[in-house]
Parts: sequence; structure tokens; C-alpha cells
Amino acid sequence: MNEQIVARHWLAIIAPKAAPAVATSTVLILARIWNANGAEHSIGNAVLMTALSLAAAAAGACASIGRAGDSTIAGTAFAASGGLALAGVAGYADGLSLPLLLWVLATAIAYGLAARYWRTDRRGTLAYERHVSDRREERAHIERVETIRGTTQIEVARTGAAYAEQLAQALVTRAALPGFDLKVLETTGLPQLPAVDTF
Repeated sequence: MNEQIVARHWLAIIAPKAAPAVATSTVLILARIWNANGAEHSIGNAVLMTALSLAAAAAGACASIGRAGDSTIAGTAFAASGGLALAGVAGYADGLSLPLLLWVLATAIAYGLAARYWRTDRRGTLAYERHVSDRREERAHIERVETIRGTTQIEVARTGAAYAEQLAQALVTRAALPGFDLKVLETTGLPQLPAVDTF
């Protein structure tokens, strides 16, 4: 069997692993830019970010409650809530130490949550690869068995044809000899040709 070889670019391999750090770093950078443009100690901006963060958390809680709760929507809403809270603190705070501490915590939490999904995805990929490998081995075994069966049938047919040809040649040669009596041959009978199994 010919297998298609797909070589993924190295950026495509590391991009999912870098996504949580890129996301939290982007939020931190934008919040510090917002801080430099007047968000520091602004009560209105702090109230806005608090309200947006609470609204996102409430949306996540509503999405996760109920029988038909969607975990993807709930996770996205909770991530948005955390991101808004991080942006609010980073934009409102004086120094850089508290925003950096929150950035490290947010990045660690994001990697902790992402690792669970990566593990599930890896298990699914491994199960699929095992299934495909089992199917390939099964089909290769069937091909080998059918090849052996076909080769055997061809050899049996070839042997039968060679036997019939030799018998015909012997009969022709025997008929040319003096004293050949066809009646004796008919009463004695000819040997049977080997049977060929048809599958």
C-alpha cells in the first residue's frame, strides 16, 4: 500500500502549544498600553472592566448549567472573564509587578486547562492511528491469503494441463506403435485427471 506522507511545518506544530502564552501576553501588553493612555487609577475604567468580567463569568455559568450545556461556550466565556479581569488589573495598577504576577498565574492556569484538552486530543489521535494500523494489517493479511490461494490454483491448473498433455502425447505415441488395440484401452479406462478446486 502506498501511504501519503504529510510533513507539517514546524510553526503548525508549535502554534497550539504557544497559544495560551501568546493570548495572555497579548492581554497584558494591551492592558499596559491602555494603562499608559490614562486607565491608571480611573474609576470608570475599573468599573467597566469589572462589569464586563462579571458579565462574561455569568455567561459562562449560564452556558454550563443545564442538560444541554455547551462546554466550549462555557470555557470561552470563563476565559474571556479571566482575560477581562487581568486586563482590568493590569490597566488600573501602578507598577508592573502585580500585572506580571497575574500574567504568570493566568498563563499557568491556561496551560493547565489546555493540557487536558491536548491529552484528550492525543488519545483520540492515537486510537485512530491504532485503528487504521489494525485495518491495514488485516487487509494485508487478506491480500497475502488470497495471493497464496490464487497461486495454488494456478499451479494446480498448470499441473493438470501438463498431465493432460503428457497423457495425450502418450496416447498418440502408443497409437502409432504396432499392435495397439483401442478396444482394450476403452475397456480398461483412462486414469482420472486431478480435480481442480474452484473457490
